[in-house]
Parts: sequence; C-alpha cells; structure tokens
Amino acid sequence: MLSYLIVGSGYRSEYFGRIATRYPELFRAMFLCRSEEKVLRVTAHTGIPGTTSLQEAEGFLPDFVVVAVDRGHMAQVIEEWVLKGYPVVSETPVGSTMAELERLWELQEQEGARIVCCEQYPRHPILLAGEKAIRGGRLGTPTSGYLSLMHDYHAFALLRQMMLTDGEEYTLTGSRTGTPVVETDSRYGAFYDGRTTTEVRDVVQITFSSGKTALYDFSPVEYRSYIRSRHLTVRCERGEWNDRMLYYVDENGVPGKEMLLASIPEAYRVLDTQALRDIRRTWEPELQLDTQQDEFAIASLLLDMEGYLAGGASPYPLRMALEDALFWILLQEAVAAPGTVVRSPGVPWR
Repeated sequence: MLSYLIVGSGYRSEYFGRIATRYPELFRAMFLCRSEEKVLRVTAHTGIPGTTSLQEAEGFLPDFVVVAVDRGHMAQVIEEWVLKGYPVVSETPVGSTMAELERLWELQEQEGARIVCCEQYPRHPILLAGEKAIRGGRLGTPTSGYLSLMHDYHAFALLRQMMLTDGEEYTLTGSRTGTPVVETDSRYGAFYDGRTTTEVRDVVQITFSSGKTALYDFSPVEYRSYIRSRHLTVRCERGEWNDRMLYYVDENGVPGKEMLLASIPEAYRVLDTQALRDIRRTWEPELQLDTQQDEFAIASLLLDMEGYLAGGASPYPLRMALEDALFWILLQEAVAAPGTVVRSPGVPWR
C-alpha cells in the first residue's frame, strides 16, 4: 500500500483525497493544510484526515508528497519538500517562470530530487486508444493537428504525444478574443437563468522544427458547458484520428473507419469501478473527458509511483512537465502580441 501526504486544500487537491477513499486497499493519504477550517472542509469532502502540523504530517511517514497548491507557489513548495528528502508528485504546472523551471531541473540533475508531474490527460482511456493507433503506425506519420480539448500545459502534453514531436523546438503565433456566451454549467452546479459570461479564447498556430503543424484553439468555458463541444484531430498520410473516430486505409488499400472504444489497460484494471464500466458500455459519439476518467487517470499515475520508488521509470518525467510549463509561458507571450512569432528557447532539459 502506498502512503502519500497531500499538501494543499483546493479543488484539485481533493481529487487525491477521493482516490485514497475509493481505493483504500491501494492508498492511504493525509492532508496538510494551512488552517483548521481547511482541514475540516477537505475531510468533509473526501473522508481523508488532515492536519495543520508539519510534525504530524511527517509522522504519517508518506512514501511521497503530493504538492497541490496554487500554481504561483508550486515550484517553491516542490523545492521545500524535495530538499527534505521526499519524492514529490506535483500538480500542474510545475512552475510559472523560466527561472523556476530551470531551478527544478537543477534540483533533479544536481541534487537527485525525484519530481513527477501529475499530468493526467494522456492517461484518459479514450485518448490512450487514439494514441495507440498513432504510435502503432496504423495511420502513418502525423503531419498536422487540431486541439480544442484542454488548456495550456495540459494541451501541450497531449499535442506532443499525438503529433510525435517530443523534444522538438517550435514557434508560436496567436491571438486572444473575448466574446459573450451563455453560462450553463460550473464546478458547483448548472445555471438556468440565461446569465452570460465572457468566452476568452486563445487560438495559437504551432510549427514544429520537423515541419509538423498544430492549431491550439481553446476557451476554459469548454470544460463545463452544454453548448460548447471539445475536439481533436490528428491528420496522417494514411488516415486521421478525429474525436472518437479513426479513418484509415488498410493494408489492401481499402478505406475504412471505426469508433474508438475506451478501455482500461491491464496494468490498471485494479482501479476499475462500476462508474467507469457504465461509461464504457454507453454509446457516446461525443468526445467526453469526465471527472470519473480524470480520477482514474490520476490514480493510475499514483499506482505507478510504486515502481518508480523502487527504481523504475517515472510515470511522467520532469523533462516532459518542464516542456508543458514552458509552452504555457510562451503561449501567454504569443496571445499578448498577435502576429508576433514566439520561438521556444534552448533549454537544458532537451
């Protein structure tokens, strides 16, 4: 059984608490919060105990520490815990400035820090199915892509994998617009009163050094809306991955198509639940990335920590997390200066 300390008390930190409650035979957890009020709230929401005492938290003897604080303090808190000697699983992004990203790499390379990023999106069952088709060569080599599915660093984590561009340099040009949209849903419930909000949308053209291109097109409204959909496309010379469909030419030159089916990889079947089985047996033509699949993806990464702590491969290496965070930083530059070409710099982790 793996034990982890959750540092933080926000919305994302509660995912890790719920996972420990759902799989008590696999995980045990404790929250470390800044106030008793926050301890009471996260315990009420997740069923996981908490404390404000650093001594009590370390006395819990965690195998690793989950850092789930706000992104402005993420790198600082990661450093605090790795310098105490703990392996860290970090929420996203791992850092907010170039100086922070370079410092984290220094901590790993020069001081042996063990930092894993909890990037869950490439682990979603339906996205794993599409990526398998890409990596297996069934559709040929990716040439261009479109992603309107998740924001910033999360988007680049998926883009790099679905376009097979890991480690490539790239340029960005982009723009940001704000237009009204009716608000229909939120983290805390649906709206039926016709209220409007501003749909802030970033559209960014990405050109990789290999010549491959991708278009990032996203507004946070997409996460919770009944009137905004989410999409992805990967175009290859022998076919296309489009949302939940594969289009291809088979070995006999015959065109075909099929719908992607979400499945639980054998290594993670211990994490299967009735809710996940219900999702998989329901025919759903839209590309949906719901909370149940989010929590499965996070749980699968936590499960892989056992092998990592024993000397195995990282579930999500720091190098990849730094690339994701760097893209977010550069994206902000690109949309702030429409038409300007922003180039990814040379970085020590490539």
